[in-house]
Amino acid sequence: MRIGFLGVLVASFVAAGCAAPRALDTGRVDQLEQAFAADIQKKRYPGAVMLIARDGRVAYEKALGVQDTVTGAPMRIDSIFRIYSMTKPVVSVVAMQLVEEGRIRLDDPVPQYIPELKGLSVGVEKDGKLEIVPAQREITIRDLLRHTSGFTYGVFGKGMVKSLYTKNDVDSTDLTNAELVQRLAKVPLTYQPGTVWEYGRSTDVLGHLIERVTGQPLDAVLEARVFKPLKMPDTGFWVPLEKLDRIAEAFDKDPDSAAVYQLLQVRYKPKYLAGGQGLVSTARDYVRFAQMLLNGGELEGVRVLSKQSLEEMTRNQLGTIKGPFAPYGFGLGFAVRLTDEGGSSPGRAGEYNWSGYGGTAFWVDPKEGLIAILMMQAPNQRTHYRALYRKYVYGALAD
Repeated sequence: MRIGFLGVLVASFVAAGCAAPRALDTGRVDQLEQAFAADIQKKRYPGAVMLIARDGRVAYEKALGVQDTVTGAPMRIDSIFRIYSMTKPVVSVVAMQLVEEGRIRLDDPVPQYIPELKGLSVGVEKDGKLEIVPAQREITIRDLLRHTSGFTYGVFGKGMVKSLYTKNDVDSTDLTNAELVQRLAKVPLTYQPGTVWEYGRSTDVLGHLIERVTGQPLDAVLEARVFKPLKMPDTGFWVPLEKLDRIAEAFDKDPDSAAVYQLLQVRYKPKYLAGGQGLVSTARDYVRFAQMLLNGGELEGVRVLSKQSLEEMTRNQLGTIKGPFAPYGFGLGFAVRLTDEGGSSPGRAGEYNWSGYGGTAFWVDPKEGLIAILMMQAPNQRTHYRALYRKYVYGALAD
């Protein structure tokens, strides 16, 4: 479905007098749709929602396949997905709001707000043994935002510190944000703070820091500061009763390994309001968040962040530290592309993005005026479809 002006997205932005949007090549868009539809027929994943916005307009959106293979309900444009780590940019935006308000500073030590995390140790693997040494400095809020805190995930990869995460049940979802912090205080960091980019519990800790500073639970903070101002009614930490028929599900078993999927429980309010992984959303909700980013912090006359804060978030913050993958560094909440060339996927320098374990992904390319969102629930196939979607989207940019 090709769409002209979409009032619920950018009415004020369009009315302000932007130039006509650059086009998408309809033949290439058809190829995109056919490729994804073919894999649904092959039972590679149940279904997907794809949305492409350019120059302030939604240029293409499509729901393919089924929302739930058990009920056979067709996928809908407003189907609700577990977006996992696409939660991280939202929480990072709220942290930057608090920076703007002077309530926190990027280089403040985290123990200033969460004393339980003072004086942490670092685990160093040496000759098959784990040596515990003191951290050379405290973790800062900047470290949490750019994933240089030394926190990790016990559920991804292997290592002696990761094994301690498992032993201490750090990755459990049956805890509160405060209880997560207590468990993290008992295990060593994987690296000295500020020295290595390590994907992990940094944004979960940031979510609890936001709770400490505001005196409110994270769900209430995000609702008041992001979801309500940006008119994102279907985004939150759980799906209310009247919307349960819109939840998109994965296959019961992975089509490759036959392993049973265990996705996040989202049918009632969770105990764990996970700042790094807990949100559900729709493509139409998340494009509003992304358009706010592309607009420099504002949407439809509502300013969420200053332009300066967005510039800080979307520039590489790692210096000489190696980023998550070439040719990307990392800003404050997003991977940030450093060059047009290099890497295995198309893109332009200045593009920023993140994705989710369940199969969702988004990116914003300011030079192309582009927002692309892919929503599906196919955890083990996620890397393949992110790359495939990116290839077809850039191939469809007609000018």
